[in-house]
Amino acid sequence: MLTNQRRHSSVLPLLIGFVGAGVGIVAGYLAGAKPLYLCLALVAIPLVILFFTRFEQAVLGLLILRSSLDVFSAQQIPAAFAIALDVLTLLYVTIKLLTRQPIQTDWFWWFFAGWVILQGIWPILCILGGLGLGAFTLLDNIREWTRLFSWLMVYLLVMQLRERLHPEKIISLLFISLIPPMILGLMQQLSSLLSHVRIHGTFAHANNFVLYLLLFIALTCWKLRSAKQHWYWILLLGLLANLYVATGAVFGLVMLATFLLTSILPKLKLSNAIAGVIVIVVLAALFFSTDYGRERLNQIMQTPLLNSDIDISRAIVLSNSDFNSFNWRISQWHYLLQSWQNSPLFGYGLGTSNGFPNYYSLSPYPVPAHNDYVRALVEGGIVGLVTFVTFIVIQGLHLLKLFWHAPGESNQRDLCWVLLAVLIATTVGMLTDNVWSGTAFYFYWWTTYAIAGWNWNELQ
Repeated sequence: MLTNQRRHSSVLPLLIGFVGAGVGIVAGYLAGAKPLYLCLALVAIPLVILFFTRFEQAVLGLLILRSSLDVFSAQQIPAAFAIALDVLTLLYVTIKLLTRQPIQTDWFWWFFAGWVILQGIWPILCILGGLGLGAFTLLDNIREWTRLFSWLMVYLLVMQLRERLHPEKIISLLFISLIPPMILGLMQQLSSLLSHVRIHGTFAHANNFVLYLLLFIALTCWKLRSAKQHWYWILLLGLLANLYVATGAVFGLVMLATFLLTSILPKLKLSNAIAGVIVIVVLAALFFSTDYGRERLNQIMQTPLLNSDIDISRAIVLSNSDFNSFNWRISQWHYLLQSWQNSPLFGYGLGTSNGFPNYYSLSPYPVPAHNDYVRALVEGGIVGLVTFVTFIVIQGLHLLKLFWHAPGESNQRDLCWVLLAVLIATTVGMLTDNVWSGTAFYFYWWTTYAIAGWNWNELQ
């Protein structure tokens, strides 16, 4: 025993010395090469400790923080955040397995996990040279698959809060994430009165901000139905609607109209229908009363949709000179679909339509597809499009199942239908924009989606 103690006492300082030397070398390198990364590493240490000692608070804090990170996209902070969250989740689950503690999941998470694993076919095909562009797109495939995997980890991480926190409390705390993007958005709106630019809050693009606002407008409507004090939720809804219009996203108005009309269906009354139509008309009038809105309306009038003198071929020709984003979309889809015909079954691989250099061989425009169904077809071929649509349909069927099994007139039942309305609205928005690229939106989507399936009655 004495010998063992001596061995342990001699090995431990040696181990600490090696670890300390390794940390010192890494810290020295980061201090010289990437000072920002050193700061992040120093901040990460207490965060990891907090993650395991105050799990609930740490998870909620990370989710709240996510809405403020896109503004640092140039520094790769959102990507680093997602990878760190993945590592923490896997580490936490591994420790629970080793200590024989239960892991909270549901059947949809297993379906989600199977779907993400299925998406791994494309990176493998890329390595084997079975895709249209070759192995040089492997990094794009891995990057996109990792992004999808991070959504799965968010779902799994939030599931570990089941039986610890009530879902209504979690959703209420998520509203804190609105503070930074709303403050910055209002500041941008004040400055845009002179410059007539679209606002984007803390997000990388105005369209990503629209997706985030749509979800929280839906959650605000849900809270409004059961709140005892309505005035502050009405005030918040007005602020969100104001920012929503200021983003200048036409597809956002279409999604909001789809959401409002779908959300009133379970309690369809003439008064509800009239109120919904009035809200849509007022928001559309506010949008098209701005200089940017009028410009967008004029562009729509010069498309095949509203102008019988312009067919698709003419719209493609005009897109090179008229700066009409709607005609440009038609041209973009035309080139992408032409490229897809050369690799119809499995496409060109994940992430190959996101505007990276390899995209130039698929279309003259080095930008994303602006149609998630075309994107799925080009990146994954017929197989990829089928898996993509199936994934969306299963999401909707799961929400319908939860809706029918939830107690009547319960908040859980209302939330399931509100989320279903958001899902339908985003599937409509996918026709003309890059909804699938809204990573921050999906962090909050999978959070609320996961807790919608909990047994709320047991948590009262």
